[in-house]
Amino acid sequence: MAEVKASLISGVIAVFLSSAVLAFVEDLDDTFKDTRVNDIWLVDFYAPWCGYCKKLEPVWYDVGVELKSSGSPVRVGKMDATAYSGMASEFGVRGYPTIKLLKGDLAYNYKGPRTKDDIVEFANRVSGPAVRALPSKQMFEHMMKRHDVLFVYVGGESPLKEKYNDVASELIVYTYFFSASEEVLPESVSLPELPAVVVFKDGAFFTYDEYEDGSLSSWVNKERFQGYLQIDGFTLYELGETGKLVAIAVIDEKDPTEKSGRLKSLIQRVAKEYREHFNRDFQFGHMDGNDYINSLIMGEVTVPSVVILNTSNEQYFLPSEPTDTLEQLVQFISSVLNGSAQAYGGDGIIQRIKRVAFDARSTIMSVFRSSPLLGCFLFGLPLGVISLMCYGICTAESDDGSDDIDALKREGLTDEEEEEEEERQRAAELEGPEEGENEEEDAGEKNPGEKKTD
Repeated sequence: MAEVKASLISGVIAVFLSSAVLAFVEDLDDTFKDTRVNDIWLVDFYAPWCGYCKKLEPVWYDVGVELKSSGSPVRVGKMDATAYSGMASEFGVRGYPTIKLLKGDLAYNYKGPRTKDDIVEFANRVSGPAVRALPSKQMFEHMMKRHDVLFVYVGGESPLKEKYNDVASELIVYTYFFSASEEVLPESVSLPELPAVVVFKDGAFFTYDEYEDGSLSSWVNKERFQGYLQIDGFTLYELGETGKLVAIAVIDEKDPTEKSGRLKSLIQRVAKEYREHFNRDFQFGHMDGNDYINSLIMGEVTVPSVVILNTSNEQYFLPSEPTDTLEQLVQFISSVLNGSAQAYGGDGIIQRIKRVAFDARSTIMSVFRSSPLLGCFLFGLPLGVISLMCYGICTAESDDGSDDIDALKREGLTDEEEEEEEERQRAAELEGPEEGENEEEDAGEKNPGEKKTD
């Protein structure tokens, strides 16, 4: 009896906790459009049949609990975009799941990893002011420890500050933006003139120059990454928005070799020592394993090796000579920059056809590897049905052709020939009985004679 009571109590507690968790995520309907302007909302637009949406669902409830418990002003909700398609289209939802932070009249898309920590960090960053003040040296040092890349506006009111505020409102989805006075900066930081926009990263700082770097928005977008990164599929997608070429050392971190370590070290040296030469055009990093690169270029990249990707047009470059020294690696990168290196791939029609065939082949192979029986069923059944349909069509045509030969012959006659044929038939019908009577009379005349002879 005690065990039954304990199980009932635990069941009630579980139901209570689950209902409490669900309370942190609100189900939204079409009335949300009129009420949302008073609050900051983090909304998941989903479809009930979407597998990725179902995978995100428990993470989304954790996000709601985290933001509520931390005292964040952000309210968390979810909306069935198929039931309220009009609302979803107004917010620019084109795929599922789509995560947006709605702040006043602005809507910010979340494009990062779908983990609780990343989503919560995005919500806290975007919900706050676009530019945060650093009032003291202690606060500046604290932020330097927290962020690998730190953008700071230094100076008073100016047209540059207005541009900086606009860029911060646009790119806050990617990084933080701060402002400070010159007294807050470390003594080692010396700026040639004020006001200035400075980025602190890679153990150094770099100042924006309008004449050399172009627009402030483009410069911030390119500088928001460290000079050297560990690159995966998601990072490569983000780097594509910077417009830079991506130089990657493809290595195997699970089975490191001396050659892999040397190649990784060379890439790091180029990123640091040749920043002034290559920073505006190249992003450097390494990738563990060649599976992703192979699927991207539809080929085979040896490990270890160097590959340079142009994510804007899907071209890639491979060294025609060894890159065992710093000079050889720099020469290869320079050849890509000046256009003398051989480019492969691209986004032409032939490459697109190859991409479709490659993706189809990869999908089929993955299905057969994971579940051979399922693969046979998925691909064998349609082929069998198509074969039966073809067989039925062929046999039906042959039978119909043999049965309709006479009809085709009749259809081939002209109108005059048909009339003559009908006249012949009528004449034969009229002449038939007379001939029969004559034959009978002749037979009657011959019979007596025959009898006499007999």
